[in-house]
Amino acid sequence: MTMNANTSEERPAPANPIMRRVASVFIPVKDIERSRSWYCRLLGYEERECEILFGHLCVLPLDGTDIVLDTMPRWGGAEPGGAPAIGTPALMLPTADLEGSMAYVDALGAERVTDIENGHWFVFKDPDGNKLMICKS
Repeated sequence: MTMNANTSEERPAPANPIMRRVASVFIPVKDIERSRSWYCRLLGYEERECEILFGHLCVLPLDGTDIVLDTMPRWGGAEPGGAPAIGTPALMLPTADLEGSMAYVDALGAERVTDIENGHWFVFKDPDGNKLMICKS
């Protein structure tokens, strides 16, 4: 009898090897150097702390889940418009000073999508149009 991957036979399921944590979040960017510079300013890194790997990746180490900037050559980055931007906030950055964070983001020249909502959060765009959220911690 031939086994099909979609057919359930009476055999034990393998143990789940997937960990219950997110190691990294990928953010599609068009220009890795420009994006590294902007995100380093946003997060308070010196650019030399965040190396560009393989010509298209830059890991920004955070407490917990890392951010990986990627021109995504295999996922649309080679197309004329580049990989599509993330249209909904894909990550939330915490802050103890929401008003100060909004002023800082404005000073970086980011396009703000919302003002402070419910006294707890706001959304803005990075230079590639990806939406990011900052929330009061």
